[in-house]
Amino acid sequence: MFWMVALLAVDGQQYAYRAYAPDDALTADLFWAAFHCHDEGPHPRTSDWFDSAVIWPSRQTQQI
Repeated sequence: MFWMVALLAVDGQQYAYRAYAPDDALTADLFWAAFHCHDEGPHPRTSDWFDSAVIWPSRQTQQI
């Protein structure tokens, strides 16, 4: 399973990241995984406010 984590950046844009984690993953761990991924990319600085992140589960479907 993977989780989607949307982070608000200083440029007003929202960037979404995919975090692979188990169903019982802590939201704080998902946030920090996306935050560190964002810092390594070319995008403007993102907010480190946990409350500004949007986190939702997304289940992969198997293709036959």
